[in-house]
Amino acid sequence: MKIAVVTGASSGIGREFVYAVDKKYSFDEIWVIARRAERLEELKGKCRNTIRPVALDLAADADLKAYAELLEKEKPEIALLVNAAGCGVFGPFEEKDLDALLHSARLNALSLTAMCHLSLPCMKSGSAIINMGSNSSWQPVPYQAVYGASKSYVLSLSRAIGRELRPRGVHVMCVCPGWIKTEFQQHAKHDEYIRYVDRWYGPEEVAAQAMKDLEKKKTVSILGAPVRRQVALVKHLPVDMVMDIWCRQQGFE
Repeated sequence: MKIAVVTGASSGIGREFVYAVDKKYSFDEIWVIARRAERLEELKGKCRNTIRPVALDLAADADLKAYAELLEKEKPEIALLVNAAGCGVFGPFEEKDLDALLHSARLNALSLTAMCHLSLPCMKSGSAIINMGSNSSWQPVPYQAVYGASKSYVLSLSRAIGRELRPRGVHVMCVCPGWIKTEFQQHAKHDEYIRYVDRWYGPEEVAAQAMKDLEKKKTVSILGAPVRRQVALVKHLPVDMVMDIWCRQQGFE
């Protein structure tokens, strides 16, 4: 059985990745993973591929074990893994709830790590992994400290394991978009702390660009010339200057 696996599939960028994968490829099944089972069930009537809802909380060790057990039982060939599950906490680090910060770090970085590690034995030459990074992957981000750090981890991990897996023929790509308008922003209390956004992109645009870049075997996918210019500039500026510019843009001291 040849499948694709998409996490964070109940909404936002994860859901758009389901649609993009379904449009571009034909699989025996697409396994869609998220906590909200009812949202996953909705995808059955909206895709041409067979959809298998897998309701899991990937921040929970028990649910990661359940995923491993499902792989052992079904023994699928995973042609594509999309790690799109994630969350963020915006605001001053010391004022934020510790459990929320740890959950964000766990889901964005550790759960993604586990999904890659658990899925790789089911992958063959020609398979691919897409990991959701962020424009925040390229520099420290005050008032999004844990989110930015976790996404830097994702970028670094993706590049490293991508190099390791090259001889196996398994390609790894990290998607690093700019501002995306999704439910994520609401859960992160975005508007309370983010006062300046140069441009919003739609999650469907990000997913579509990622599909094009995956076909080209790119290791990083970035939507939009303004975002690519920003990334190129950040690489050449002192880190303190980048953080100062960010803080001034958002009205922080």
